[in-house]
Amino acid sequence: MRVFLFVVIMITSIFANEYYAKIEPIESYQVKAATSGKVIFSNSKIEGLQANNTTIIELDSNVDKVELEQSKNKLKFINEMIKIEQNNYDRLNQVSSKSAFEKDTQKLKVINLETSKADMIIKIESLKDTISNKKLVEKSNYIFNVAVKEGDYVTLGTLLYESKDLSKGKLEIFVPILEIEDLKNKDIYLDGIKSDIKISKIYDVADSTNISAYKVELVVSNVQNFSRLVKIEFK
Repeated sequence: MRVFLFVVIMITSIFANEYYAKIEPIESYQVKAATSGKVIFSNSKIEGLQANNTTIIELDSNVDKVELEQSKNKLKFINEMIKIEQNNYDRLNQVSSKSAFEKDTQKLKVINLETSKADMIIKIESLKDTISNKKLVEKSNYIFNVAVKEGDYVTLGTLLYESKDLSKGKLEIFVPILEIEDLKNKDIYLDGIKSDIKISKIYDVADSTNISAYKVELVVSNVQNFSRLVKIEFK
């Protein structure tokens, strides 16, 4: 019975340029772990609420912070060694009695140290990135679901939480391909009331399910209630 009713609605909608869609957040996000680690903080209290520069999930980064400090110290030592070896090379290079082999050997010491310096800089930046990825802060999105708890151990790609951008709403409908051009210049009515919204996007390739229709996206501002069914008319 439900299938029959759905088919009737769809047929009626096609001929009357009427469509129905749920109004959804403009964007939905699944935030996954960019690195592995133990969850030391999980803000389950924020579920169902709007974030405001709020920490949602934090992974243990103590070892990374220690390694970062040690790597910075190593970089200082490498820089000092480079200065010493570079000075040695400069002095050696001015001595005509020294062979080319001796000069090249000293130059290679400087080059090897410069290579070590470059590797250490990359390691430091990588550690900084890892540490930043272990503390996840949301500026303003609505937190829909917190998927991990304190004490959990997560690996790369583990779902941490889901958030939604409620700044605007989105309506998605499927319009028969032959009717697309006709709808572009028509006014859009939502629940029988004329609106000032325009078609935001038309996907010019049909998907595998709606093979004879293009997906049309409408963006709505100042949405009061999400996930409700909206009647859409083109007149």
